[in-house]
Amino acid sequence: MFTYTSNIATYICAAVNNKRGATAIEYGLIAAGIAVVILGGITAVGADLTALFGRIGAALNTH
Repeated sequence: MFTYTSNIATYICAAVNNKRGATAIEYGLIAAGIAVVILGGITAVGADLTALFGRIGAALNTH
């Protein structure tokens, strides 16, 4: 029984000291932040591009 408890304690200590999982989470948060910025930029520019192409199409139809 004592060996089983010490194995659990060893596993918990190893899990707490493992930094690979934390690094993966940090990279995931950075990627999510970049995605939010890109989507925000596309949304802001998308309306302007739609209006621009609408004006170009209207100008082409009148000539």
